[in-house]
Amino acid sequence: MAVVSSNKKYGLGVDIGATNLRVAVGDRLGNIMAKLMEETDRSIESLAISRQIIRLIRSLCKSLNLDITEFAGIGIGSIGPLNLKRGGIEQPANIPGVGFVPIIEPLEDEFKLPVVLLNDCVAAVVGEKFYGDGKAVENLVYITISTGIGAGVYVNGNLLLGKDGNAHEVGHVVIDFDGRMVCGCGKRGHWEAYCSGRNIPNYVRYLVENNLIAGFEKSLPYKLTRGDLSKISAKMIYDSAKQADRFSLEVVKRIGVLNAIGFATVVNVYDPELITVGGSVALYNSELILPFIMQHIAEYSINRIPEIKLTKLGEDIVLYGAVASAFNPPETYQISKKTL
Repeated sequence: MAVVSSNKKYGLGVDIGATNLRVAVGDRLGNIMAKLMEETDRSIESLAISRQIIRLIRSLCKSLNLDITEFAGIGIGSIGPLNLKRGGIEQPANIPGVGFVPIIEPLEDEFKLPVVLLNDCVAAVVGEKFYGDGKAVENLVYITISTGIGAGVYVNGNLLLGKDGNAHEVGHVVIDFDGRMVCGCGKRGHWEAYCSGRNIPNYVRYLVENNLIAGFEKSLPYKLTRGDLSKISAKMIYDSAKQADRFSLEVVKRIGVLNAIGFATVVNVYDPELITVGGSVALYNSELILPFIMQHIAEYSINRIPEIKLTKLGEDIVLYGAVASAFNPPETYQISKKTL
């Protein structure tokens, strides 16, 4: 792995999402100078994503009149699961039919720059550490509540990665041992199966169909869907709750308790000083999410409750972390690469 040059002004950050792929140019202070976004190439050709990244980087450099030699490196926050030993994404669930997506080698070959590949939530916590509210904190967790649920973690100043780069899949901790809901990963009872943007509609349908919650027929979602549970969305539930719809408020409350269980598990396992929260579900509905977590988390945690707050880096937190990683490859990442 190439060594990052200390005198380069710029870093490249890449956010590989299941839906969109974004590339940004930033400086050492965390200023994003420019960025581009396209729909992620989900074709089954294994090099499609790396070629897309190369093309977007070339386009950004041209628009800013920058030469690739002016960059310290390339940081990437990506959907998983990752395989750091192979330098790419291993059997991504959101790109069916693809066994392995190489990322590091094609980019290093093309640009002759060091490339750091991290899980998107790990990249996000790196962004929080360098450019957000985590600067002075040694024990830090970032949690995203979005399409899925995930986390990035620092313990005693060390970024946690795991043997394959996947030591942060908190969305797949079990919060319901009865396993009433099936997660997108195919396993039962996972936090993500109940509280993520993708799976909240499934949980609502389960509650209604099993008569575990009353009032659907009189609710705003019922009127909006004409009673068709297949048309329920997470946004519909939260928007209706903001209009004081009683059914939706009850759903939000139940989701809040389950989120509190998930957050308590994070506190019990990692003992952080600060948890920052992001992801589209949390960022747009914080008033219906954070209060329930704070109300119930102590019922499930044995450790002292840390400060819990929304990230100030918003929807760009993965890009911030990717840029930070371009300048500051995590020490644990370099160790893992050297031992391969």
